[in-house]
Amino acid sequence: MTTRLSRNRNYGLLWGSQALSEAGFSASMIALPLLVLAVSGSPALSGLVLGVDAMAQLVAGLPAGALADRWERKKILLGCEAVYALAVGSLVAAIWWDALTIPHVVAVAAAMGCCRSLFGPAEGAMLAGVVPAAQLPTALAMNSARGALGQLSGTAVGGFLYGVGRAVPFAYDVLVHLVSLVALTFVRAPRREAPPAEGGHLLKEMAEGLRWVWSERHVRVTVACAVSLNFFFSAYYIVIIVLAKERGVTSGEIGVMAAMLGVGGVVGSLIAPYLQRRLSPYVSIMSVFWVLTLLTPLAAVIHDGYLLGALFVAMALLPPTANTTIGTYQLLLTPDRLRGRLTSVMGVIGGVSAATGPAFGGVVVQAFPGTDAVVLCAAGIALVTLVVTISPTLRRFPRTDTLLPAETAPAKTAPKTAPKTASTKTEEKSS
Repeated sequence: MTTRLSRNRNYGLLWGSQALSEAGFSASMIALPLLVLAVSGSPALSGLVLGVDAMAQLVAGLPAGALADRWERKKILLGCEAVYALAVGSLVAAIWWDALTIPHVVAVAAAMGCCRSLFGPAEGAMLAGVVPAAQLPTALAMNSARGALGQLSGTAVGGFLYGVGRAVPFAYDVLVHLVSLVALTFVRAPRREAPPAEGGHLLKEMAEGLRWVWSERHVRVTVACAVSLNFFFSAYYIVIIVLAKERGVTSGEIGVMAAMLGVGGVVGSLIAPYLQRRLSPYVSIMSVFWVLTLLTPLAAVIHDGYLLGALFVAMALLPPTANTTIGTYQLLLTPDRLRGRLTSVMGVIGGVSAATGPAFGGVVVQAFPGTDAVVLCAAGIALVTLVVTISPTLRRFPRTDTLLPAETAPAKTAPKTAPKTASTKTEEKSS
């Protein structure tokens, strides 16, 4: 009899440890630019530090996935937590001894980004072994809620702790990562179906991961649609923030607006397992695009910050269901030896759209009046929605309950070419 997810000791330890780590990381991320600004007086350098963390995650992303498939994954998790705690701990020491320099902060930000880029693929690849296939959708949804909760709580705590003392939010981050490190030592890592590769060419292994993503039609199409949507929505988010400021919305209300996006994500993650079981994959995917298409233009006529926050809540409710559907399908389809690379490729692609979307939004809001900029971003989302609606691939998106984990399906373990899924007649399901 399958143990309930709430009683799965390994998943509970993994989830709890990373909820703490997410909160600690978010506390440091809100405090880092404030620290740099206090030390240097330069807003540009404050932005540079955050950019270094994001760039490190992008640059290290693909190699990290290959290493997660080559090395023992539990050791990767433990090593990343230890290195992260040491890096941030060096900031605490430098602040304490009044020896902090900007190059030191930049180096710590790069180390934080690299650790997170390696930890993510290793944890994602381990997940399919930590929880049974039937519970994977719920586990993925709870991981999404974990990230949103950690970001919300960590951002609030980080701002408060920085007011207590410059070193305090970073000391808090070190403490929670050490607690996470101890908790992870008690996680029983699943046995690898195939022994990790001892050697090989890292570039070839990275290329194999990219070929796998490209060769699977359902994976390829959902990635293209999701990246396009994320690009336009990231641009839209920046446009709304600028537009709200121009309309006289206070900074406090803008903060509430941003937080409401996270609140919607948490609620959406909690209801995602229920919706994922009851909606077809096509409906769950398509509904995200159509809801955003209908809601995004409303910001052009809403002038109240709290109403804009409510709009953000509505926008954030359905994406976790689609992400759960797509993520479950991808993990069950992918052989264990490629799961780290799958996660890293998804992360890198998502990171690119997250980085370029806000830049595009800044250009749009500077070149066009606020209302026109909103309409332009909404039009981009509507165009992507049209493609999703008529896509025959998404209409035939397989139900995850029809899939066996890839390691149990011999036909999907060919060593050189990415396995192809058999055409399965399924009910239409969304992502």
